[in-house]
Amino acid sequence: MSRIGKLPVSLPQGVTISVDKENVVKVKGPKGELSQKVDPDIEVSVEGGVVTVKRPTDQPRHRSMHGLYRALIHNMVVGVSEGYQTKQELVGVGYRVEAAGQLLKFSLGFSHDIYLQLPSEVTAEVPQVKKGANPILILNSSDKQLLGMVAAKIRSFRKPEPYKGKGIKFEGEQIRRKAGKTAAAK
Repeated sequence: MSRIGKLPVSLPQGVTISVDKENVVKVKGPKGELSQKVDPDIEVSVEGGVVTVKRPTDQPRHRSMHGLYRALIHNMVVGVSEGYQTKQELVGVGYRVEAAGQLLKFSLGFSHDIYLQLPSEVTAEVPQVKKGANPILILNSSDKQLLGMVAAKIRSFRKPEPYKGKGIKFEGEQIRRKAGKTAAAK
């Protein structure tokens, strides 16, 4: 039996969940509303503030979907009750980011600025940092999948390079560093 799939999902205060005939799970909470289509073979039941996910057989396909859909439902419940946050750090001389509503403007050492229009479900903020410190971009959303996709897109603008460590990295991420050339030391 799936260790993740058999765990029940408890609903916090203020969160409601419903499952319709097409097996679409809708979760409402103080931070928004999310929905997820569940495979017709997987059974989702809500009883007394606890959501359980069951599978019909022990086929590998059913076993893999069992844990997957339980994890997706849990992520939706946490997202609409607490929300998710990602922090990214811009490492490099002159690297900057400005947030104006849903539009982000990046200066990353290219000959042009990069603009990114955020989805309406994602909010961004750029706190003031001390002089000499790296700028930080904070992204918030109730949808964990969407937040991860937006953060990965932003990181792809300038991935951290291994020699000096310059680029956009997640806060706390360790960059594998390489040694540079040692030809001058003869």
